[in-house]
Amino acid sequence: MGSVCVIGAGSSGIAACQVLAARGIPFDCFEKGSQVGGNWRYMNDNGMSSAYRSLHINTSRRMMEYASYPMPEDYPDYPSHWQIARYFDDFVDHFGLRERITFNTEVTSVEPAAEGGFDVTTDDGQTRRYDAVMVANGHHWDPRWPFFPGEFDGEVMHAHDYKTPEGFEGKDVVVLGFGNSAVDIACELGRVARNTYLATRRGAYVLPKYLRGKPLDELTPAFLTRLPVRLGMRLLERELRRVQGKMTEYGLPEPDHRLGEAHPTLSSELLPAIGHGRVKPKPSIQRLEGDSVRFADGSVEHVDRIVYCTGYKISFPFLDSELIDTSNNEVRLYRHVVHPDVPGLYFIGLVQPLGAIMPIAERQSEWIADVLEGKAALPSVERMRAEIERYRRKMAKRYVRSPRHTIQVDFHPYMRELARERRRGRRRRPKPAPIARPQEVRTPA
Repeated sequence: MGSVCVIGAGSSGIAACQVLAARGIPFDCFEKGSQVGGNWRYMNDNGMSSAYRSLHINTSRRMMEYASYPMPEDYPDYPSHWQIARYFDDFVDHFGLRERITFNTEVTSVEPAAEGGFDVTTDDGQTRRYDAVMVANGHHWDPRWPFFPGEFDGEVMHAHDYKTPEGFEGKDVVVLGFGNSAVDIACELGRVARNTYLATRRGAYVLPKYLRGKPLDELTPAFLTRLPVRLGMRLLERELRRVQGKMTEYGLPEPDHRLGEAHPTLSSELLPAIGHGRVKPKPSIQRLEGDSVRFADGSVEHVDRIVYCTGYKISFPFLDSELIDTSNNEVRLYRHVVHPDVPGLYFIGLVQPLGAIMPIAERQSEWIADVLEGKAALPSVERMRAEIERYRRKMAKRYVRSPRHTIQVDFHPYMRELARERRRGRRRRPKPAPIARPQEVRTPA
């Protein structure tokens, strides 16, 4: 069991730190900013947070909280980013982790050492040697920009840089995208802008935050944990259609997939906002025409600003591209954690779940701590590669082809998968050789 470098003190990084500290595994954690919380720290001085002022979580607090440290009972079902940031502060202080984190320090390079381990260089010019590295730098910080023919005279921005609706008053705005951020921003701008157009490239299911008086994700385990995933999704889809009807009845495109085959959008505001005329659905942008935008249905609208909610690229600027390939947002890792060809390199929280990342990061860290302690062993490189390919084929059949779904997992099945992997890892561990008993030596008479 050697020393570990944890990169990032966001929600996944602090989960890794807590597990390592509890196991007595020596580690250093480096955080580019001055505080913990990563993406959930509004106006984070690390420059990587995409949180906007009105942001609330879209998974309920009971599903999002760490198993080792529940959220306060007086928190609402869907806390704000301020409450989540305070929860993270309380988490690191409760476990005494703050003094174990080196703040205002960016990791600039991680290189495998010839004799084993990794040389980790930080922006202060220091290089340290570690036996293992746990990468937890997040995957919602490097904006992915679209391209459209033509030129636009107005202002453009990515959702990563959107913070408040100030400056959008009385403007004609296009919000491109259909994810949670796109819908949140469109609904917020719909209250101040003259016209807010929500341009969508494909249909999606809009799920309410509450169903039958409870947070949706507290009801879905009944559909997803006791039944096959596809059957559970069919039942949930039927229930949603009974409650809110078809997406086409709101002017939105019909999804070209079944529920569960693409990441859904969670919002209790969008459909009423469309009904009130504050948000106007449009198909995707076809061409930019000066002070106007031409949409795929041939309609043309005057537009002052465009907000691109087009997702993020998976990026590891401190890792050589030959070490880890992220082209097309694909990262080939065993169970989304282990690099099969680089022993000791692990990725925490690099998943896009139908649910919260925090409990997943916690369980991933427990598994890797087993490996670091020698309590569990990984499969052979060949078996890990074969499993990666099997999983890729399975996901390709299940999900709509999109950069958004390359690291997609189903929360409950994936949590069970990690639990099984821990059990199998313990069985793979070589058993210690039995201690040979000294044989009695007889002297000839």
